[in-house]
Amino acid sequence: MKPSRIINTLKTLIDVRQPVFIWGAPGVGKSQVVALVARKQGLSLVDVRAVLLDPVDLRGLPHIDNNRRACWCPPEFLPVDGKGILFLDELNAAPPLVQAACYQLVLDRRLGEYRLPDGWSIVAAGNRETDRAVTHRMPSALANRFVHLDFDVDANEWLTWAQGNDIAPEVTAFIRFRPTLLHAFDHQKDDKAFPTPRSWEFVSRIMNQKHQAVPDLELIAGVVGEGAAAEFCGFLRIYHNLPDPETLLESPETAEVPDDPATLYAVCELLSQRTDMSNLPRMMTYAKRLPPEFSVLLVRDAARLNSAIVQTPDFNSWAVAHADVLI
Repeated sequence: MKPSRIINTLKTLIDVRQPVFIWGAPGVGKSQVVALVARKQGLSLVDVRAVLLDPVDLRGLPHIDNNRRACWCPPEFLPVDGKGILFLDELNAAPPLVQAACYQLVLDRRLGEYRLPDGWSIVAAGNRETDRAVTHRMPSALANRFVHLDFDVDANEWLTWAQGNDIAPEVTAFIRFRPTLLHAFDHQKDDKAFPTPRSWEFVSRIMNQKHQAVPDLELIAGVVGEGAAAEFCGFLRIYHNLPDPETLLESPETAEVPDDPATLYAVCELLSQRTDMSNLPRMMTYAKRLPPEFSVLLVRDAARLNSAIVQTPDFNSWAVAHADVLI
């Protein structure tokens, strides 16, 4: 499932209090999606890293009550009121005894004397056994208590997310050019660093420091692996030798239109970031001179950043000219 479908499905399952397990490779954004759903739904989020727990950590500690009977004191992290999501992250990486301790919590919404409040839902996540991550085979009795969703990486949806999350434009331009490198994990190799949405977010943090136009190749290789790092650093040499976007907007009728796809992706990324209502007519003039697919890319990204663009005569004129591509 793409992230957008995961989000919509989670909303449905949370409404009916149905436990759900999200499966996906390392670094694809499983935890972020759960946090996003909680935020959009106005729900509290308790993130429990199951792999760090012992069985007694879930059940709590025993004590003697006034009737001299043994009772259990549940752990502080288990909710006692309100509404929210109890997120059992890396559940299948937890030892079998910890997974066994979750049986009653997942199915009956209780653990000994503790009862999960009615306003809370259970969501779990973990890596697949084929991803060479640390996992323990989930017992069938526990697996049967969940609805299971497979998380698939989608470059277009990640790029949409990136626009609103301060991802460096160099990174988004590169992923547009090489979308297959957003997530390129080969479980047959023993690579310590490889491209994932999470590792590209790390690269973005490096780029946003602006220490140098083209960062150290070995540094980027330590984040996304040697192959992806070599391509990214090569792309940056093109990216940072582009004309100033203001220069393109000053003379949109005569400014050079690149013929290299990598350069076109970079130009579109730069111009979409600079477009506002004051320079929109000039941007549209330049966009009409681009190959159709890049023209659509530029205008679509500019509109995502400033939705008022779609209400202008310039946008309507451009849309009519590109109606065959937009359909």
